[in-house]
Amino acid sequence: MKGNKRWLFWAGGALIALVVLGMVLQALRNLLWDLSYWLPPWMVGPVLLLAAALVVALITQIGWPWFQAWKRRQDQPRQSTAELPPPPDTRRKAAEQSLESIDRLLDKLDDAVSREGLRQERERVARELQRGDLTVVVFGTGSSGKTSLIRALLNEIVGDVGASMGTTTKTQTYRLRLKGLQRGLQLIDTPGILESGRDGREREREARRRASRADLMLVVVDGDLRAAELDVTRHLASLGKRLLLVLNKCDLRGEEEEKRLIALLQQRCADLLSPADVIATSACPQSLPRPGKQPLQPPPEVEALLRRLASVLHADGDELLADNILLQCRHLGATGRQLLDQQRQTEARRCVDRYSWISGGLVAATPLPGVDLLGTAAVNAQMVIEVAAVYGVTLTRQRAQDLAVSVGRTLAGVGVVKGGVSLIGTALSLNLPTLLVGRAVQGVAAAWLTRIAGASFITYFQQDQDWGDGGMQDVVQRHYDLNRRDSALERFLQTAVRRVVEPLQRQVQRQLPPRPGPRAEVDASDRGSREP
Repeated sequence: MKGNKRWLFWAGGALIALVVLGMVLQALRNLLWDLSYWLPPWMVGPVLLLAAALVVALITQIGWPWFQAWKRRQDQPRQSTAELPPPPDTRRKAAEQSLESIDRLLDKLDDAVSREGLRQERERVARELQRGDLTVVVFGTGSSGKTSLIRALLNEIVGDVGASMGTTTKTQTYRLRLKGLQRGLQLIDTPGILESGRDGREREREARRRASRADLMLVVVDGDLRAAELDVTRHLASLGKRLLLVLNKCDLRGEEEEKRLIALLQQRCADLLSPADVIATSACPQSLPRPGKQPLQPPPEVEALLRRLASVLHADGDELLADNILLQCRHLGATGRQLLDQQRQTEARRCVDRYSWISGGLVAATPLPGVDLLGTAAVNAQMVIEVAAVYGVTLTRQRAQDLAVSVGRTLAGVGVVKGGVSLIGTALSLNLPTLLVGRAVQGVAAAWLTRIAGASFITYFQQDQDWGDGGMQDVVQRHYDLNRRDSALERFLQTAVRRVVEPLQRQVQRQLPPRPGPRAEVDASDRGSREP
């Protein structure tokens, strides 16, 4: 059945082709007959060849661009699919791909200082990925007993650590190995948070910075969470970090009070961690007096924390490390894209500024018959192409012209052109002949409108060639409102006087006839006295 349908399809296609060919041959025959009737025999052949050449040229002119556009549409999905790297099958490969994307960002950055800072952060993350140590950061207020907890954990894991550690004023790192864990473990003691004074705030920023790089965080408290502590804990959890909440100094309260606090902390942090991740410890219990003997120092009670720490690291250590590396890569990528966007914005603004004064000078030199034409004159298609190139977008001349015309019409349609001319004319005080005041106002207004249009195009390309929910009109109106502010307008007019008005004044002075000096007046009076 399918074979019969296919045969009928080809037979129908061949019949249609024969009919079309017969019609073309009949038309050629009629044309040849008519030409032989009206023209000499020796002109029929050349005229027929010329007509055929014109038809071929017309078909090529119209059909070839259409064929190329169709071919690009057909090839684009295949090319984009071929250019995409295969999806990573492990978190490690995903992190490596993220680092490669950061390398591509580094190649695009021009500022040496920004590029070097980002490169150093990239190398640090790459070293962490290669080394594979698990990082546990101990985080909390200065009075919560963080340092004592670190010392108790180290004594339990590696034995006596020697002299007592004091209050932490800077980050300290201890590298060790946990039994049964293949990866190394970095235990990091951070400065206390929520301390007063400039130094305290600086230490808190350092502690937050180190906590943001942790695979696992131990948040140490000595009682119920205060509002500030809860805010910090929620912020750290929002970064995607795994938390263990440690209630320290349990030796200072009774068993019932400890249970009540544990239940309260579990309730407050129910949306941040599981109940099993709230652990009670006593890192440095108070000594017990003994009559006639030295006071008894009870051993630290950190076994429950060690068991939970080992359980989490054994079960989820690889995922915690990979997630942390990916998170840091995302932060690096966001920082790099922000630097690149700032660089592009600066470069695009320089381009717009250049075309602003070009259009202002041209309009001032050759004024337009009506202010309604300023919107079109202020938007240059070449400016659109160059701004697009800054953002890595290649536009055809026709596409750029269409965008320029659309923005020019929008400038006029929302009243920006007439409003801008009125605003410039009012704010610009000129000492020029009346005939040239209009030229100066038009030139300055054209430069100002070009600046608004250019800023609108920058927003358009920043948003991946999207005008946003409000459309082109909303973007143009927003930049018009920003540029008409007193401070922005004053800065612009100061430059406009130097770039547009003063050249006009010099042009007027060159065109005026020289004023007669004292010598010319004396000669004229002498000639008058000698006349009969």
